[in-house]
Amino acid sequence: MKYQESLKAEDNVSTEIQFVLLGFSDLPQLQGLLFVVFSIMYMIILIGNSLIIIITRLDVALQKPMYFFLANFSFLEICYVSVTLPRILEDLWTQDRSISMLDCATQMCFAFMLGTTECFLLAVMAYDRYVAICNPLHYPLVMNHKLCIQLAAGSWIIGIPVQIGQTCQIFSPHFCDCNQINHFFCDIPPILKLACGDTSVHEGTVHVLAIFFIAVPFVLILASYSKIIFTILRLPTARGRAKVFSTCSSHLLVVLLFFGSAIITYLRPKSSHSAGMDKLLSLFYTIVTPMFNPMIYSLRNKEVIATLRKLLC
Repeated sequence: MKYQESLKAEDNVSTEIQFVLLGFSDLPQLQGLLFVVFSIMYMIILIGNSLIIIITRLDVALQKPMYFFLANFSFLEICYVSVTLPRILEDLWTQDRSISMLDCATQMCFAFMLGTTECFLLAVMAYDRYVAICNPLHYPLVMNHKLCIQLAAGSWIIGIPVQIGQTCQIFSPHFCDCNQINHFFCDIPPILKLACGDTSVHEGTVHVLAIFFIAVPFVLILASYSKIIFTILRLPTARGRAKVFSTCSSHLLVVLLFFGSAIITYLRPKSSHSAGMDKLLSLFYTIVTPMFNPMIYSLRNKEVIATLRKLLC
């Protein structure tokens, strides 16, 4: 009887625990400035990505697979940023950094589900460019509307069951007395640092899933672009090569920004982790990349610029 009561008590301690997101508390003089900067960044992300969604829906000339995936990607970026950035703004405004275990687990789960979607959606966009450039005659047949919907839906769905399971596993151990998360959102490495006992199994699972959900899409993207580059180099004129490469360069830049920071964060050895570096890398793939995406895709795309001018006029 006493044993059962002690187990219940332990369960209550784990479920009722309140974490504290330290975030940028080590910069007390800059709290107001950080709030203004992050607010501006959030507005840029919302407006920029919303504009891309609107113009790809309004203009008939943009009713192509490439822009269908781009609209999906822009909507994904809005959702992805909205998981973390409003919480950062709330912490900076109120200075109340506490977060319940349930809220923390929910934030982590949605962040990684949407992050998984982004990895696979970028791979799908690379495949779309591969078919368009390497097999242009078959492009309308291969990338038909039904396949585009299936690829987009698969990218959104593929990570849901796995990330729910991973989140449950991460929050299954009991947590020690320290409840301070040295991060601006509930990320896996700082959460595991608070767990009591051996976490090697959890860390191994994280690395396996990171290889599947980050490394595999990245390899597929590299394979697509290696074939694209080989095809571009075979074009007879320099003008033709430049024109084809310009359609891919924006996507390639986004891939390097997102995957570069994500791979360094989740696939590097545990011994090389530091709180400051983790925060900086996380800022890149959660906030900075989504902010630059509309600029990267629109400024390097003549069709998008032309449609945007029509809309604004």
